Amino acid sequence: MSQPVAKVVQTPAPEPLDAGAKLIQTLAGKVATLRKQRGLSRRVLSEMSGVSPRYLAQLEAGEGNISVLLLQRVASALDVRIEALLTEQTPLDHDVLRVAALYHQAPEEVQQQVCSMLAPQNPRLLRAGRICLIGLRGAGKSTLGARAGEALGIPFVELNREIEEAADMPLPEVMAFYGEVGYRKMEAEALERVSARHDRMVLAVAGGIVTEEDTFAHLLERFHTVWIRTSPAEHMQRVRGQGDHRPMQGNPAAMAHLKDLLQARTPLYARADAQVDTANRTVGSSLNTLLAAVAKHQFLETGR
Repeated sequence: MSQPVAKVVQTPAPEPLDAGAKLIQTLAGKVATLRKQRGLSRRVLSEMSGVSPRYLAQLEAGEGNISVLLLQRVASALDVRIEALLTEQTPLDHDVLRVAALYHQAPEEVQQQVCSMLAPQNPRLLRAGRICLIGLRGAGKSTLGARAGEALGIPFVELNREIEEAADMPLPEVMAFYGEVGYRKMEAEALERVSARHDRMVLAVAGGIVTEEDTFAHLLERFHTVWIRTSPAEHMQRVRGQGDHRPMQGNPAAMAHLKDLLQARTPLYARADAQVDTANRTVGSSLNTLLAAVAKHQFLETGR
């Protein structure tokens, strides 16, 4: 007579926590850990915060949905900022918070000096999240930059558009009114503004920015750079395709000039962290190469 076969009962895998449940779990762990680190009983913490011991017990068990006002009381009693209870990261100590406050109150030039002093300690951290496309006009910076920003879910900014908005006039008028020197000054100021405004972004800049030593140094310090390049013939063809016939009209030596310009700037463009050659390639193919370079070099990673 055959023996009955025992049935194997499989325990279902626990469902993953949703964002709200994970936040409550993080909050519970942080409150319990900080309370114990400070040697406080729930009763003492209750007296300091004005939150009942029963409510604190529910909070530490991940069973209580505490209001923001009560949570602020608990944070104050534990001598931490309220955001320290809502993140898995180690809370900043008081000295770091004081330095941060001093930095925010300091003039812009002092902030730049501080960043320049700290950058050599971890240069990738200062650039993390920011990507800048450099190269001659017509290589595809604007097209690829806009599509890369959309694909990566981060803002795309053209520095010349930033200059136009600040000057309240189109770029040709900026050049006519302020001249080359004035334009370069506005370019440097615009670069500083967008660096301060965005922690994560894709930026496209004019081809000549690499010839301005200080501005280019600031760019390399604050951004991961990608040289978008193509052949001289495609440079010229794309510029004309944008409706600008100036490079060819009345200038039969335009192609030779373009080649000389590209040759002179190649050592500067080559300082970029990565390169994407768009010659004889579709926009989709070039975009895939750009996104692959971003992933390979971990341009959007922080803390590296």
